Amino acid sequence: MLTILDPGIANSIQDAGRWGYQAFGVPVSGAMDVFALRAANALVQNAREDAALEIHSPIILQTDQHHLIALTGADARFEINGRVMPMWMSVFVRGGSQIEIAPTRGWTYLAVSGAIDAPRVLGSKSFYTRAGIGHALAAGAAIAIGESRLGDLLAGAGRALSDRARAFANRAHAVRVIAGPHADWFANDLAKNEYALSETADRMGYRLRGAPIARCAGDLISCGVTLGAIQVPADGQPIVLMADHQTTGGYPVIATVIGADVPLIAQRAPGDRIAFEIVEIETAERAWRAMLALVD
Repeated sequence: MLTILDPGIANSIQDAGRWGYQAFGVPVSGAMDVFALRAANALVQNAREDAALEIHSPIILQTDQHHLIALTGADARFEINGRVMPMWMSVFVRGGSQIEIAPTRGWTYLAVSGAIDAPRVLGSKSFYTRAGIGHALAAGAAIAIGESRLGDLLAGAGRALSDRARAFANRAHAVRVIAGPHADWFANDLAKNEYALSETADRMGYRLRGAPIARCAGDLISCGVTLGAIQVPADGQPIVLMADHQTTGGYPVIATVIGADVPLIAQRAPGDRIAFEIVEIETAERAWRAMLALVD
């Protein structure tokens, strides 16, 4: 069990998402960086889609017993009892220890061997802030941990991801997209300009700023939207839909970020430059399979 001493801000429990309820207006939610979530779980030998703590601001936790943990994702200060610990590696932590995590940017993921044992709501442990769906974090609350698959937690410490997996997590290429259903509404190509991530960025969507994208006049009947969809409102400034995105939208979609590159854009910070590259759906499928293979 972990006791929350300081829950921080915008930190939550997330898993692979709440699938199957979009038709009822319920967002999928889930991890912003699915690769980092899967990697953290792999390091402590959980199922890859198990729930972990998604951390976006400083958080302090107390252990009541021995655990095997791993922290992945964006850079963070990671300390146990004041001692700096490595990220992207399984770490043994004794009962009665204090864990402090302070991200310097982006999203980090703390997985515990045995996985977080929070109640499932509509099939998922993910917390959806706007509707209060799921288990919120609060000071003094306890987070239950399931039974570990490992017989010896100490023996499981020191496990690290492959160099290829670390290289994937730290890649810096253009964000790959496939053409959207309304690409013919636009006079210019998304890939012709660079954009900067604005301060208006959260789990629902990332607003970009840059050269306005000219679009046809007229209104669009609301339609279903998916993770990574890039909507363009009347001002021509793109919005990338993220994990807590709405299920329908009325802005035309110029392109959609491929699944393997959603983590790449998720870990951008305000002011970071973002370039796009248009690819075919076959490339998107190969990239997704290659990403999964790195932690399976």
